Amino acid sequence: MTHQIRIVDVFTDKPLAGNQLAVVLDAKDIPVRLMQRIAREMNFSETTFVLPPEDPAHAARVRIFAPTVEMRFAGHPTIGTAWVLANEGLVAADVKEFTLEENVGPVLVRRDGSMCWLTNPPLSFGDVFPHAQVAATLGIDESDIISSIPAQIVSTGNPMLFVALGDIAAVDKATSDRERLEKLLRGDRAFGVYLFASVGENRLYSRMFSPDIPEDPASGSGGGPLGAFAVKYGLVPREPNVSLISEQGTKMGRQSLLHIELTYGESKDIPERSDVGGSVMPVLSGTLSDFP
Repeated sequence: MTHQIRIVDVFTDKPLAGNQLAVVLDAKDIPVRLMQRIAREMNFSETTFVLPPEDPAHAARVRIFAPTVEMRFAGHPTIGTAWVLANEGLVAADVKEFTLEENVGPVLVRRDGSMCWLTNPPLSFGDVFPHAQVAATLGIDESDIISSIPAQIVSTGNPMLFVALGDIAAVDKATSDRERLEKLLRGDRAFGVYLFASVGENRLYSRMFSPDIPEDPASGSGGGPLGAFAVKYGLVPREPNVSLISEQGTKMGRQSLLHIELTYGESKDIPERSDVGGSVMPVLSGTLSDFP
């Protein structure tokens, strides 16, 4: 049996920018080990496989694979797959909100004009890392890290270590080294390191490194945690509703714009809701070969 495959760029309204994603449609008969091999062949940060939902009220079940591991949750694959399902007519045109089943659980997505949005699973703050250790891992000076802000893990299902730097130059100076990253994050404490700087009113400049992906052009699952981290530590003013933009991937020539919306209630640190959205551009439509 052959399978349709779509390649799209996520978090961009310009062709051949943003974060690449391969979406394999009607993948219910593809064995899991073959899914992983296909993801390795594509060699994008993630590849998704669309299966029938377990709950008929949901649009689809989606399995997400990085080149060497299956993911519980990831942002740009969720948004890109939602866009593909809508673009292929697999979600009715009048349906603006629908649910995708992922390993992390049900994920709500919505369409808003040319953009797709996801609502993150619940957010939590985790371990704090020494600045000196983080700086050595990233190949920067400890003084490049804002001293008053801890390097801390934040997660909505895909934990990342967030590091606030002083300016764009410090962010661009950082280097991704797999051995150093594995040592820092040993024991799967986090998927990667998300480093960023504040560059204007409610605007951030970001990069993300991980042992599996040397540099990620756009980290959608990090968007909600990034926004909450920036609000918690005073880089973005806390209000009942916060909107901000994170620019990522520019250093590697794939500029991405992540739109982040946070809704706060009683807690000053944990938003009641965090949404991440972006535009999607189609790149390729084709057929995946039938593998033995």
